[in-house]
Order: sequence, then C-alpha cells, then structure tokens
Amino acid sequence: MPDLNDGETTEIKGSGKSPYILKNTGGVYSCTCPAWRNQSVPIERRTCKHLRAFRGEQAEQDRIGGPLPAKPAKAAGESGSAAPGLLLAHTWENDVDLTDWWISEKLDGVRAYWDGRQFISRQGNVYHAPDFFTAGLPSTPLDGELWLGRKAFQQCVSVVRRQDKSEHWRSIRFLAFDLPAAGGPFEERLEQLRDLLAASGPQFADVHQHYRCRGLDHLREELAKVEAQGGEGLMLRQPGSHYEAGRSATLLKVKTFHDAEARVVEHLSGAGRHKGRLGALAVELPDGTTFSVGTGFSDAQRENPPGIGSVITFRYQELSDRGVPRFPSFVRVRQEAAAAADSVAPSKAAKRGKSVTSGVTKPATRHFELIEGKSAKFWEISAAGNQVTVRFGRIGAQGQTQTKTFADAEAAARHVQKLIDEKTGKGYVEN
Repeated sequence: MPDLNDGETTEIKGSGKSPYILKNTGGVYSCTCPAWRNQSVPIERRTCKHLRAFRGEQAEQDRIGGPLPAKPAKAAGESGSAAPGLLLAHTWENDVDLTDWWISEKLDGVRAYWDGRQFISRQGNVYHAPDFFTAGLPSTPLDGELWLGRKAFQQCVSVVRRQDKSEHWRSIRFLAFDLPAAGGPFEERLEQLRDLLAASGPQFADVHQHYRCRGLDHLREELAKVEAQGGEGLMLRQPGSHYEAGRSATLLKVKTFHDAEARVVEHLSGAGRHKGRLGALAVELPDGTTFSVGTGFSDAQRENPPGIGSVITFRYQELSDRGVPRFPSFVRVRQEAAAAADSVAPSKAAKRGKSVTSGVTKPATRHFELIEGKSAKFWEISAAGNQVTVRFGRIGAQGQTQTKTFADAEAAARHVQKLIDEKTGKGYVEN
C-alpha cells in the first residue's frame, strides 16, 4: 500500500467536486473530510475511510493502536443522534470463491443499530421501541435487523416508524449479527455476541444464524432454499474479518433477480446530471400495471432511449403488495420487438429524450405511506402527458384528488419528481 512521508500530502477523490487532502505531520495523519474533523477523540487516534483506503486497514489499525472505529461521527439525523458507521455489503459478482465464508439469510427488514440504550437507523434517526421490547438488551452496541418475517418488509417499516411505542412491536424481533465495538475476528465477535445475549436474556432479540459455506453448489442450494421460502437472499461474511464502517469486500450479498418484459409507454425527462435527456422509462406490464424504470441505462441509451412501443427486458428483486416490481433495472431492448416498435413513430421530442405520451391513457401511479404515532396517511401521484394527479388522505379512506395541468409533459415530470422528493424527505415510504 502507498504511504506518506513526514510533511507529505496527497489528494483523494471524495463524494463532492473538490478532493480531500491527506497529510502526515510527524506521524499524525489527517484528512480534510468531515468524518475525520468531527471525531471526538485525540487527533492522533482519528482515522477515516479515505485514510484506510489509501494506507490499508491494517496499517491504520496499527497506527491508532486498536480496532478501527465502528462509529465515525456523521451529521445528525432528524432525531439528533449521530448516524452510526455501519458495515455495508457489496454485491457478489461471482468473482470470489466463497468456500468457508459464513452464510446467513439476508433479512428483508429494517437495519438497526442498538447503541446500548436505543435503536438508531442508518441515517441517525431513533426507532421508538417500547420498554418491553428493549428489556434485557445489553449496554454494549449491537448491529442487527428489526424483522417481522419474510415478505413483510412494508408491515415492518410501518411498525418501527411509529412513535407511540405501541403493542405492534410484539410482532417484531431484533436479530443481531455483530458486535461493532468489539475487536478481533468475526468468529470471536459472533461467539461473544451469543454469550452476551444468553446472559442478558432479552425476550425479543436473538443472534442471527450463521453457518459455513461448503462451496458454490452449497451456496446455490442454500440460496434456492431461502428464496423458495420467500426470503430475499444470502449474506456472506469473510472468515477472520474485522468490523469496519462503510462498504467492505468482507461482506457480500447474494440474491437472485428476476427478469421480465414491459412495453415502453412514455419517456420521462431527467433532472440533475440527466437534465435534457432520459430520466426514466414509464412502462406497462401485460396485466396493465404501470411503473417507471430509471436505472441500468448507459449514457448513450439515455441520449437515444428505447422507442415508445418497444418492449424492454428489466430485472427486479420482487413484487410489492400492489404487484409493482421492486428495484427495477433496465437490461436490454427485446430485439424481435424492435421492428414493431419502429412503426410507433416517436416525435422529435421523444428522440431528444423529452417526455412523450404514447396514447396509453392509464398513467403510472406511485403510492407512498406515512405511519407516525396515531397518524396513518397515504399519498399517490401519477402523470399523463402534461397533467399531474395527486390523491391523498387517511389510509383506508378515499381521500382527496387534485389535478394540475402544465405547459408540457417535461414540466409535469419535473413537478412529479419535486413532489416525490418533498414527500420522501418528510418520511413517506413508497410501497
């Protein structure tokens, strides 16, 4: 790995436009990133993901004289709690031999960090678990998942986002899978975790099951078994790995995605770096279900998107309760359908990536819900050409409907995205 001599500096790309500066001053390494600046430890013991990426995990651990910090300070969430530095997974690309790695089921629940007195989300927001649920949990930080069961993600979110500490929490379990603050390899941390929960005996918490992978055939068998039972996939932990904040190649997720086909009914204009070209395709399934596909495109495909009426293959994880594919991603245009699509001549605006309505009258509707305390609200939005329709109200009621007309479909699409950003910023969850 590279290193810096005393007095040397180097630049490393961050998430913004300007790079961060790494520096070695008499053996004290620093970084200009907020994560390094905001740590409440002496400067000689501070580190960050940029220093770890540049110098290597082991070099940084040796330098600070102990385990790498699992909770670097981050911006406070809406609850005022610091966002925990969680270990995050990469997707397995069939490029690593997973023999002897630790297998566990990938839970379709809500990631939660127990800081010793409360549950905190990845963004630093507090989950208001009732006292009966947290009774018996140790003062030691735990990393795990709040889980209701397979194919129950939306119900789980609805419960854990409530602020009234309701009895609904009795249906939730906290499955812990790591001790973030403990040092040592994964196997030792897992054994400590088992001993800790066995001693404290919490009613609603347990250690998530892990077992060794015997090879590729075993991995495929276990994945098929979990998915047949309605599970989301598998997680694989590297033997002997340490806990580190951020995405790590020591934790891999393995899932089977499904392929399906849908007909393109509209081009939705992009925003931000995609302004002036395709942002997403509005598509329709054979049963009439409409939704949008906004990822998986190359820059060239965004400049020259699949034509209106063409049939695309997309990849998705599962269907929502309303039958809408979750996490759809563009794969390709079905070639045998391309000729038929050519007969549906797109306008010049469509060729430029502008929003165009194809004559399909049924608009794509996106549904969001917010369950907070005693409040349970829904909000829906759909666009058809240059008209945007919003329906909202109490869950279970018909609600109110408002329709607004814009100068063109592009302006309507921008308005749709603006409203969606506002609602999700307020805590609404799409389902």
